[in-house]
Amino acid sequence: MKDHDVSERRACSLAGLDRSTFQYEKKTGGDEALRERLRALAGERRRFGYRRLGILLTREDHHANHKKLYRIYREEKLAVRRRKGRKRALGTRRPMTMPSGPNERWSLDFVSDSLTGGRRFRILCVVDDFTREALAVVADFSISGHRLARELDAIIARRGKPKTIVSDNGTEMTSHAIFKWAQEQHIEWHYIAPGKPTQNAFVESFNGRLRDECLNEELFSSLTEARAALKAWAIAYNQQRPHTSLGGLAPAVFARNHQQQSAKRSRPASPELRKGSTQRALTTNHKPERKANRLYL
Repeated sequence: MKDHDVSERRACSLAGLDRSTFQYEKKTGGDEALRERLRALAGERRRFGYRRLGILLTREDHHANHKKLYRIYREEKLAVRRRKGRKRALGTRRPMTMPSGPNERWSLDFVSDSLTGGRRFRILCVVDDFTREALAVVADFSISGHRLARELDAIIARRGKPKTIVSDNGTEMTSHAIFKWAQEQHIEWHYIAPGKPTQNAFVESFNGRLRDECLNEELFSSLTEARAALKAWAIAYNQQRPHTSLGGLAPAVFARNHQQQSAKRSRPASPELRKGSTQRALTTNHKPERKANRLYL
């Protein structure tokens, strides 16, 4: 039509294209409100499938046929996972997104090691997924759900509450003490799928560095020695150790730089500064007339 100046009817006939197909314009479904409410209901009713969720949506005047509802249900990855074997916590079914700032998402896991006498001990590792800071490296012979809750309370007293905590389905993380603590603190707890440690990649990477650079390099005759070595390594990790994913910066340095940049962006400019900037702009844009070149004989 553009190159040969023919009509739409003639062009569609030559191309073998139906005119209704050519004239069709995609229409947005306008189902953002439906998606948002479906995600909220799936988070509240974690064992409900799309049919039961559809009934709840219909009660709230969100009408959609079962095919559309099922399509959105699958796109949002809200399918109910079948339980097999022992009882495991499911947590939220919403897919995780990358954190955009400090203290948005923490990851935690346990690492095991043994003393020279053969007695084993456990190490609780808590990491900020955005800054990669080691928030806690706690060693003890036994760490229960109540002890885990107390350690998290101590971190919150220093840094404030996170929006989400990610962990596996270990017995400590699925205990009644942690369920009660998460509800009281109003913190979303996300459990990864069983056998999928890559879904908790940040703390798994930290565990690898901890074992390679500290646990495999030293021998501990007592728990006191292990705690002292872990504390020193965690301080060096946060303050000095360069992190490749942070552009070679140490996690604490990266966190300070991000905080300073955020403060600069949120700080309003003073009237004197805006006035001075305007005057400088006017002075810069003003170009005096150039004098004609003079010839000196």
